[in-house]
Amino acid sequence: MPVLTLAFGVAFVLLGAVSYFITGMQSVTALIPAFFGVVFIVLGVIMRDEAKVKHAGHAAATLALLGIFGSARGVPGAITLVQGGEVERPEAAIAQTIMVVLCIAFVALAIKSFIDVRKAREAAESAAG
Repeated sequence: MPVLTLAFGVAFVLLGAVSYFITGMQSVTALIPAFFGVVFIVLGVIMRDEAKVKHAGHAAATLALLGIFGSARGVPGAITLVQGGEVERPEAAIAQTIMVVLCIAFVALAIKSFIDVRKAREAAESAAG
């Protein structure tokens, strides 16, 4: 989970940086994915400590959920663009949609990881008991 969290952190930082430069460096809000990415990277580093992996993993999953809810408003705009329509800020709609997709993927992988850890712990308890 630490490597996965670090990888998603880097992806978010890259998304934020690309969004910022594509929009002509006019709005700091284009960097929001990068801010998320920095927090993901910090949480990934924290997860390297076995005693903190559970809490940091849950914090990262919660942050990803916040990313979904905060970026979901861009999805209708991206759908409009794909259908050939126009939106006021197409770069924002695309960046927000990419953010939603990345966050959904992270939450799904985090849930799988939580389930795998629980199964492994239960199997170890069964074998020991």
